[in-house]
Amino acid sequence: MKNIRNFCIIAHIDHGKSTLADRLLEYTKTIQVTQGQMLDNMDLEQERGITIKSHAIQMEYTHNGEKYILNLIDTPGHVDFSYEVSRSIAACEGALLIVDASQGVQAQTISNLYMALEHDLEIIPVMNKCDMDSAMPDEVEDEIVELLGCKREEIIRASGKTGMGVEEILQAIVERVPHPTGDEEAPLQALIFDSVFNSFRGIIAYFKITNGVLRKGDKVKFFNTGKEYDADEIGVLKMDMMPRNELRTGDVGYIISGIKTSKEVKVGDTITHIARPCDKAIEGFEEVKPMVFAGVYPIEAEDYENLRASLEKLQLNDASLTFQPESSVALGFGFRCGFLGLLHMEIIQERLDREFDMSVITTVPNVSYKIFDKQGGCKEVHNPSGMPDITLIDHIEEPYIRASVITTTNYIGPIMTLCLGKRGELVKQEYISGNRVEIFYDIPLGEIVIDFYDKLKSISKGYASFDYHMNGFRPSKLVKLDILLNGEPVDALSTLTHFDNAENFGRRMCEKLKELIPRQQFDIAIQAAIGAKIIARETIKQVRKDVTAKCYGGDVSRKRKLLEKQKKGKKRMKQIGNVEVPQKAFLAVLKLD
Repeated sequence: MKNIRNFCIIAHIDHGKSTLADRLLEYTKTIQVTQGQMLDNMDLEQERGITIKSHAIQMEYTHNGEKYILNLIDTPGHVDFSYEVSRSIAACEGALLIVDASQGVQAQTISNLYMALEHDLEIIPVMNKCDMDSAMPDEVEDEIVELLGCKREEIIRASGKTGMGVEEILQAIVERVPHPTGDEEAPLQALIFDSVFNSFRGIIAYFKITNGVLRKGDKVKFFNTGKEYDADEIGVLKMDMMPRNELRTGDVGYIISGIKTSKEVKVGDTITHIARPCDKAIEGFEEVKPMVFAGVYPIEAEDYENLRASLEKLQLNDASLTFQPESSVALGFGFRCGFLGLLHMEIIQERLDREFDMSVITTVPNVSYKIFDKQGGCKEVHNPSGMPDITLIDHIEEPYIRASVITTTNYIGPIMTLCLGKRGELVKQEYISGNRVEIFYDIPLGEIVIDFYDKLKSISKGYASFDYHMNGFRPSKLVKLDILLNGEPVDALSTLTHFDNAENFGRRMCEKLKELIPRQQFDIAIQAAIGAKIIARETIKQVRKDVTAKCYGGDVSRKRKLLEKQKKGKKRMKQIGNVEVPQKAFLAVLKLD
């Protein structure tokens, strides 16, 4: 056990985690690196150049004549996948904190660092991309020293591209990271930190053993669900799965036991023996709290059950996805899904399409609100259609977040304008070092859900970094904005919005829908309404046939007779005709500006 080291790599987006992981794998001769970012094995990750899933892999390294086993977990950097990072940290004793030498410390660096410190991990600071022309090693070193309170000589200068500093990193891991502690004689306790679905072998759970020994063929049970299984195959994770006959305390590995239903495996559960169970489960695992909710509906109604199966399989691989069934008048049966953010939502939609061949319609994303009625009762609503009648509501509370934005002083003006436009309140601003400043705002979560992050990146030319955490609920003046087509409300387009923004938002929605909905044989009235009051209207003109073309002169009454006949037909058509809303219209609401 004293020769095992479990560590993860944490950093902000694009600071070179996966590239550095490639160099570590190459140096320890674990695999031949044939392409960049070997651990990012999903097509989506390769295309976008981001890490979506944490990836565990085992390396062997010889130091001073002794052989060490290093278990590396490469983690994502984006704020939407911070739950992945928290799970990886739970399975480690040490962390490489990577900072880009040309960018410096950014928001996600700080939030991931605090997460690692809460779990008492040993932090090894690494300054990456030192070979770049734009690198500022001395200034960035100052920032790291200020952030961590470490000595300058503890910071390792490295480059994931050229492989500089890789040997020093491996030595530091062996020398500085503590080995796992635990009792091999105690009853088995193993923490599940991830799982994947394999269509041939069932569900494969990844775990780390904190106490005891697990052997092939043992009878095990999962502590929280109480289900019992045989350990058909256990082993360690290299690039592929390598079977082993036994795994001891401190090892990270996988277990295949022919589990078929996804509800039986919960990330954060504890595996123990049936014969000699442990007294209590491993602690320190919080439930995930979704930030953004959206309805996901199959395009064809008969695909509903397939969509459920696909979401269950995705949930195994991505424990931060939550979903429950719901139905809508316009779209039929579907699911209300909870996501950690907009990028997360986009990725899930892409993965449904690629991995399960499911094309889905996603409604406008929103957040959950607390609605207090006049009797003092409280109800949580995720969907505008679930709102009670306006006369019964006493007040509505919406969730607020504490946002921290780190940027250079040149962009403070535009960023403040953006935050104030989103009903933000300035809490404080602090100068970190030189011309870099951290600004704290309290902003309603509903305002940042749709396009805040994209706008922040564009006004700061990509230099502002953004991080947030929940900060309670506050009363707010919110109204439900309905969109009516020919007097019929389209529930998938209704939103909860602040009273001051409602009129402007309604008007823009109507204009946008006018462009997107195809013309019919009759007039279509698009209206935005709050309760019974119409606040905006647009009309899509009908496509008409020139029925008087065959009258070549003569009496005007003949023309009038034909037009009257056409008018009657149009009226009848309007009563039975229905308006198809294209998929583009649902997405257009997100990109209104």
